[in-house]
Amino acid sequence: MKTILTLIFVLFIGMAAQAQNGAAEVKVETVARSIVATTAKQEVAVKNVNAVARLYMFKNSKVTKELSFSTKLNKAKLA
Repeated sequence: MKTILTLIFVLFIGMAAQAQNGAAEVKVETVARSIVATTAKQEVAVKNVNAVARLYMFKNSKVTKELSFSTKLNKAKLA
């Protein structure tokens, strides 16, 4: 009896779902656009600027010290 009621319930829900009015399909208007190929030449201005870049070659320079820091956790422990 339980299976028959379940079957009738499932069929009733299925029929009710099919009876719903579906939303009307919305038509999308397409816009045709043409492809225009353009080439633009960009001129680059060359400047003769002699900027000095600093190069730290010494072992005791500040940058090298700051970048090569070590913590207590980095040190090896003796067993």
